[in-house]
Amino acid sequence: MKKILFAALVGGIAFTSCSTDDDVIYPDPSIEVPETYTFTRNGESTVSFSGQTTRILMAGELFGDLLNPEMTEEKLSNMFSNEENPFSSEDLNSSSKDIKSKVAASKLYFSSNSVESNAIKSTFESWISEQVTDVFPNWETLAEEGVAGQIAQGDKTRYVNGKGIEVNQIFAKSLIGALVTDQILNNYLSEAVLDEADNTEKNSEGATEEGKSYTTMEHKWDEAYGYLVGHPSISSESPLASLDSHEDKLLFNYLVKVDNDPDFAGIAEETFEAFKTGRAAIVAGDYELRDEQVAIIRRNLSLVSAVRTIYYLQNGKSAMANEDLGTAFHGLSEGLGFLYSLRFTHNPETGEPYLAPEVLLGYHEQLTAGNGLWDVTPETLDSISEAIADAFGITVAQAAE
Repeated sequence: MKKILFAALVGGIAFTSCSTDDDVIYPDPSIEVPETYTFTRNGESTVSFSGQTTRILMAGELFGDLLNPEMTEEKLSNMFSNEENPFSSEDLNSSSKDIKSKVAASKLYFSSNSVESNAIKSTFESWISEQVTDVFPNWETLAEEGVAGQIAQGDKTRYVNGKGIEVNQIFAKSLIGALVTDQILNNYLSEAVLDEADNTEKNSEGATEEGKSYTTMEHKWDEAYGYLVGHPSISSESPLASLDSHEDKLLFNYLVKVDNDPDFAGIAEETFEAFKTGRAAIVAGDYELRDEQVAIIRRNLSLVSAVRTIYYLQNGKSAMANEDLGTAFHGLSEGLGFLYSLRFTHNPETGEPYLAPEVLLGYHEQLTAGNGLWDVTPETLDSISEAIADAFGITVAQAAE
């Protein structure tokens, strides 16, 4: 992995551990980085991201019900938009939050691009419709080319559409990009949000939001952090302690999986150190250091989708060679979802996705043309994998382990 060296980016700045920012004077030239993601003011925590936790829980329940053939399209669509009390939890039903409004909704990529944003939202709705109208009615049918149904993966049963795609998997993995990655990298960590209006001036003065313990800039940073660590099973203060025991199904889960690959070991720690240091820099009013941490986070979290796309495409290729279509289709369906998520990555050197949307669309069309995964070739899987690896400065072999 061509890692961004954290020490090099912040070299020359002395850090000391602390557990509070109560005594920080704005702006303070020294940066005190706490050992954990713990920030307080006047003895009260300044970290808050409950809205992100709510959306993560909504997504988890929706993922589960996409595999319940008793569900209706209306009910699943209502879960996507949080209408008509669709969830099992009254806390979720009574929330003003929803998933749909935050899909492809970043200020950086979509504030002036409502046509694409609406098209992406409609794509998620179309996957819900397809699962209900095509896959559910064929729940007991054996899948074959052009026919939705079930296919065995060892002792598991997978449910695919006529192209061999698990619609629930492409929905879930695409949401990692369209919701979580986009909101973190292209919304809350963007200068357009962090420095909006008089945020910088007020933050430098330590002026908090009315009735709150945090400044607006602090809160925006924490909301980005919450999209990564907001599942209740994750310790938000010490997320590295949750690497082996969590129930997250979104970006944190796959950051952990990439971190477990020896070629990318340490990416989780580097990412959380950047979140923590950036937050401390905001407290001290050091916006140059803050932006250096944004670059690290953008690189690392973008890399997660790239590595997992290649991993699943290569996993599918290997399974196809062994004539294990259930494993192949499962892996390739996940790969298709992560491929979709690459649209929402952010190259800090260019300010744009690592691969252009039209290029990604072309890859998607190659994989889904004709009978889709029933027809896909090893050569196609290799060429797409190599193109993604080249764009991110890694190798297919590194990501495929």
